[in-house]
Amino acid sequence: MPNMAEIVHRRRERHAENRRRSESRFRAALLGFGYIFSIALAIAIFASVFGYAGLTRGLPSTDQLPILLNQQNGLLLQPTRVYDRTGEHVIFTFAPSNAKRVYIPFGSLPQPLVDATIAASDPRFESHAGYLLSGLDNPNSHPTLAQKLAYDLLLFDEPPSLRRAIRERILAAQITARFSRNQVIEWYVNSANYGHYAFGIESASELYFDKPATELTLAESALLAPVAETPSLNPLDAPDAASQRARETLLIMQALGMIENVPSPPAPLPKGIGGENEGAFINLVMTQLATRYDRQRIERGGLRIISTLDHELQTSAACLTKISAARLAGTPADETNCEAARYLSAIHPTNLTEPSASALILDPRDGQILALVGETGAGGESAFLAAHRPGSLLTPFVYLTGFARGLGPASLVWDIPRGDIQNPDLAFHGPMRLRAALTNDYLAPALDVMDQMGAENAVRTARSFGLDLAPGAAFVTDSPPQTLLDLSAAYATFAALGLRNGQSFADMIQPSAILRVETVDGATWLDWSQPESQSVVSPQLAYLMNHALSDAPARWPSWGNPNITEIGRPAAFKSGWTDSSDAWAIGYTPARLVSVWTGALTPSPSPAGGGKQALSPRLPASLWAALMQTAHESLPADSWTPPAGVVEMDVCDPSGLLPTADCPDIVREVFVNGFEPTQVDNLFRSYVVNRETGLLATVFTPPALTEERVFMSVPEEARQWATAAGIPVAPEAYDAIQPPAPNPNVNISAPALFAEVNGRVEIVGTATGNGFQYYKILVGEGLNPREWTQVGGNFSTPIINDTLAEWDVTGLNGLYAIQLVVVYADQRVETAVVLVSISN
Repeated sequence: MPNMAEIVHRRRERHAENRRRSESRFRAALLGFGYIFSIALAIAIFASVFGYAGLTRGLPSTDQLPILLNQQNGLLLQPTRVYDRTGEHVIFTFAPSNAKRVYIPFGSLPQPLVDATIAASDPRFESHAGYLLSGLDNPNSHPTLAQKLAYDLLLFDEPPSLRRAIRERILAAQITARFSRNQVIEWYVNSANYGHYAFGIESASELYFDKPATELTLAESALLAPVAETPSLNPLDAPDAASQRARETLLIMQALGMIENVPSPPAPLPKGIGGENEGAFINLVMTQLATRYDRQRIERGGLRIISTLDHELQTSAACLTKISAARLAGTPADETNCEAARYLSAIHPTNLTEPSASALILDPRDGQILALVGETGAGGESAFLAAHRPGSLLTPFVYLTGFARGLGPASLVWDIPRGDIQNPDLAFHGPMRLRAALTNDYLAPALDVMDQMGAENAVRTARSFGLDLAPGAAFVTDSPPQTLLDLSAAYATFAALGLRNGQSFADMIQPSAILRVETVDGATWLDWSQPESQSVVSPQLAYLMNHALSDAPARWPSWGNPNITEIGRPAAFKSGWTDSSDAWAIGYTPARLVSVWTGALTPSPSPAGGGKQALSPRLPASLWAALMQTAHESLPADSWTPPAGVVEMDVCDPSGLLPTADCPDIVREVFVNGFEPTQVDNLFRSYVVNRETGLLATVFTPPALTEERVFMSVPEEARQWATAAGIPVAPEAYDAIQPPAPNPNVNISAPALFAEVNGRVEIVGTATGNGFQYYKILVGEGLNPREWTQVGGNFSTPIINDTLAEWDVTGLNGLYAIQLVVVYADQRVETAVVLVSISN
């Protein structure tokens, strides 16, 4: 038996072993934790390294700042300029003046300006490392001067995001560490935007105070410094807000110990001017560039924008539009420096309130805008193209929907009263080819076609041409407003035989105002010299539309002959009229499209007697014709070559069907192959009538009383119009003259008059008399058959009350005439007729 000592020893050994095992497990756990921690730390380090690498990948170099803002030849010292398509004529400068900007080194900056800039934009300027972490959640916040430089000059093309906000702070730290704080202030005030394209403090000082920046006072500095934060709140556009912000800046300067007393008043309001008016074309240039670049960076300077503008054409378009607007208002216009004014026809003044006009010229082949004049009235040109109701300008898209479903320019349509719809001439014109309804702006046929095709399909067609129409939108009579640019682009698609040419903006190809953008030292930013193209409609259908719209004689009923839409060369033309003060004219050749809007800048009072005042399309047509002739002065008179699959053939006008002898007019028409007419004309038919009674002749009407007359087949829905228009309608009743007394030598005794027959009919009667030579039996359909068919041959045996012939009427139905013709040796001819009803 083990003694107590052994038991104690063994217990101690077990306890020691347990301790050793516990310590071993602890050491293993501690070692495992160390491994895990080491791995996590390594992962974190790698993540930080790779995260930082990702943040700095492609980070712009701060070396760009001295290049952009070099005192001698910095790129931003040259304001951004827009040139015409040749690159020779400056048409706009994004600066108060066209001169090179003046750079002010730090040593020449007034101390009050330096202090005011720090107070307004970066009060902690001296205490941070160039950046602040505040505002990380707001990518549009740039709380330090160095951050503003980084964003404005280096990161302007990056979309707002947390990543950009962090990259901005990295760059700000680099700028502050690499360059002096004085250099940061110098660069900032020489590049900041002070409103009205005044970039840099010298431009701002000259604009607002007409003095160099070196002479700015404390109050003036306090007024300008906060403008760089929010350029729209400048002393010209928001004088009260600018003055209030100047007071706040001065109070901050006082709190920072920069000044002891706040001057009162902080600054007098300046008397500067706002610089030149942009105009609609420059506004469009910037709108299109803003889809690719930050607008403020474009305006900041250092760029050459080569536009699509034709300088001479733009000059002519501007003066012609100005003269037209003045004539609309009944005011005198200076025409001495407008050579193209010789093309303008007379325009009668209107009673519109603030009459205005706008115009656009583009090349449909590449979608480049050659001239654009915004809405021009007594106050000059607007920088914006407002949307206006297009009215009848939308009818081509209704008819095109029909073209895609088998209609064509030759299709028969009816211009007859429909609800409260009215035509420009307040009359209705009955049956016509579709091309006549289209070119003369007759609305009822367009609405009929839209009913047949479905309004939703017409809207879908217009939307495919880039027009802003919501599904289910009203069409033609009360359509949503459209801009001159959108309508021009839609019609240019017809001119380009179904191709929409230009550049892509928001997944839609639009006319372009820009050829290329390059820096002043020659580096290319953007090249849009080559157009993009998108097929919208087939060349065949586009050609049908062009063929109809360029048919000058088709327009004569409403425009007269000659008229102002005829410019001495083939050209498509479409007017647009509404029941309000909007009127349009759009027309084109393969090489040029011109569109014009005229109307009122403000709603006009209703004319006497109530109702709405419609503006005549002849007003914009005058300006359109002058612009078309100007735009084509050096171009050949080209037209469209018919594409494969388009055929021509003679048809009857106005039915568009194959001509007959009764057709009143035969014309040449165009069709898509496979959709030519195969049916003969049925709109006009000749009828034999009793000229005394006007009723339809029968076989019993004496030939001396019959004559042929051609009548229009008027459908029931057009009868009221036909009556009002004095259109004779074919008679429906037949002559009531009774059959003559039977001739004993020439007669038919069976079947009886109006007998009902079928199968094989035995014709019984008498055919004899002195000098008898032969007889024959003729049959024809109707009361007065236009055609007769002989039954059997000529019979030379006289018949007395016996079978003359047998007639098989199987397959026939209706009223038929049976005629017995007896010929005598002396060339006399005797006849007898009986009418029967065939029922099989």
